[in-house]
Parts: sequence; C-alpha cells; structure tokens
Amino acid sequence: MKILIMAGGSGERFWPLSTKKRPKQLLSLITNKSMIRETVDRVLSYVDPADIYIATNEIQSEGIISELKNIPTRNIIIEPAFKDTAAAIAYGSMIISRDSKKDEVIAVLASDHLIANVDSFIECLKIAENEANKGYIVTLGVKPNRPETGYGYIQLNQFELNKPTKAIRFMEKPNYETAVSYLEQGNYVWNSGMFIFNYTTIINEIVAYIPNHFQVLHDMKDVIGSYTGLELSRLTKPFFDRFEKISIDFAVMEKSHIIQCIPVDFGWNDVGGYSSLEEVFEKDVNGNIIKNARYVQVDSNNNIIISDKESRLISTIGVNNMVIVDTNEALLVCKKEDSQRIKELLKKI
Repeated sequence: MKILIMAGGSGERFWPLSTKKRPKQLLSLITNKSMIRETVDRVLSYVDPADIYIATNEIQSEGIISELKNIPTRNIIIEPAFKDTAAAIAYGSMIISRDSKKDEVIAVLASDHLIANVDSFIECLKIAENEANKGYIVTLGVKPNRPETGYGYIQLNQFELNKPTKAIRFMEKPNYETAVSYLEQGNYVWNSGMFIFNYTTIINEIVAYIPNHFQVLHDMKDVIGSYTGLELSRLTKPFFDRFEKISIDFAVMEKSHIIQCIPVDFGWNDVGGYSSLEEVFEKDVNGNIIKNARYVQVDSNNNIIISDKESRLISTIGVNNMVIVDTNEALLVCKKEDSQRIKELLKKI
C-alpha cells in the first residue's frame, strides 16, 4: 500500500496559532509532535517511509520537508495551485503510479486528524486494502457518538464495526434534528474523508464522473517525465489551471456505485477548530482548558486558554465560555460559539 497524506490546508480555524506558512498540520497542537508527524508515525508500522507521499503546496513545502526528514524529498508532491481534493487526489495518485510503475492500492489520509487507537486504525487499513484489491473504493466511516452538525454523514446498508458494507448515500452536514435522526437510525456514520482505492479503480471513476480531470491527467502524463518537487510543480502549472475546482466527495464519491464503507471506532477527531479541543484535553475544576500558559482567574469558567509562549501569564476576571489565544503575532478573543467564524475575521485582516 502507498499512503497519500493531504497536507495543503491552511488551518484557518486555528488562527492565530495556525498561519499559511505554518498551518495546523505543522503545529504540536495535541502532543509534543506536530500533527503531520503523528499522522506519518501511525502508519510506519504498516508501510515504509518510501511508501508515504505528502501532497502540499509551495508555501508549506519547506516546513514539511524539514519536519519529515525520513520521508524521501521526491515524495513531497508540491501542487502548483489549490484546486480542491478531486484534483489533488487525482494528481497525487498519478505521481505515485508513475513512481511505482504498478497498479498500487493508495490510502488517502488527512494530515491533521487525531486517532487514539492506532492498532485498530491499522487493522481497518488492512481490511480496506483487501476490499480495494477487489475493485472497490473504500472509505472509513466513524461511528457517531453524538448528533454532530459539523460533519458529513454516510448512510450504510448495514452497520457492524470493522465490517465492509455498501455505502448508500453521502449526506451533507445536517441540521441538529436531522443529526439526531441519523443517530437514532443507527446506520449512519461520519464521513472521515479517508479513502482507499486501487489506482485503476479511481482513474476509471474519474473518467466516468469528471472526464475533464482525466483529460488533464492524460495531457500532463506526457510531459512530467521523472521530475519532482518545484520543477514538477512549475511544469504542471498550466495543466493545473485547467482542473475544475471541486471536492472528491462532490465529483466522485456521491455518484459512484462502487463505494464500500468500513464502520470504525478508533477514537477519531478531525480537530476542526478550537471547540474540538474540549474532546481532547482535560479541564481544570472550573472547566477551563489551559495549554502552554500560566492562567490565573477569578470567577472564570469553561474557557479555552492557549499561548505559544509557555511563560506567558494570562489572567481573567468573570470571563466565561471564551477562547483566548495569545501568540507573538496576534491575540484572539472570542466566544466559544463564535470560534467557527475565524475565517470571516481573516477576510478583514
């Protein structure tokens, strides 16, 4: 199996900790390792470093190469433009196929997710690899433990943990009432965004559902030779401009009839914003989460307090349900329920 780790995101929902040059995947947000380092380390019990590819962009490539010194530099795929996940996955898969000269099984993983039970995750990858060799596109669907409105869902033919089953429909992020009904029905899982497939299989589905993407790949294939890194990125820029900007979910997964889903429960968290840290970190007696800060408070409860300077003193009086993030470059103060509006804020900066 080859691993394709998607690491081109800017992690805007973790601003000001996360920036374009140092996005969420390069932060030591949960442990003392960066999130992308955690992602790579958890698959190294199953594959060799040479089997791992990282899809990123020119701005972040230097930081990723520095962070992942055991990954061959030629395996860092620098996309010349952001054209969403359909283009990124198609392009990355083509590069992997070019290098291996085989019809490989490829697992597409995110660079910034948290997985608590690594052994269970690897076992699910093995099951998925077996199914992918049968000609399916396989996704890992996370067993929901609450009515979550921030995730997409997948409706399954039947639900049994770690047992592949037919994916009936991909569902967009629901409202709360719909999310409750999904939980009650018991045959819906969260869409983790992890996909495992044989190279020929994904190419055939791209031909069927986004033929323009296939035409771009076909034209590109004749000129890429054995180029890597920035040389390859600059060579493929004119071709990338022809890709439609669309996600792999919209382009292929929601239309394909060969999707198998494995329901999983290995402690997954997409760490999508500051509020998700409440599921990860222990709270003090007042319900506060404190990371890398000396926090002194009076009558302050249920806050998230983060600094990138461990000696920093942050103090509050009568402050509740807030996110306070202090860095060298900026200070963020917002209500917890407004923390998803950071992208809105960044448009004004």
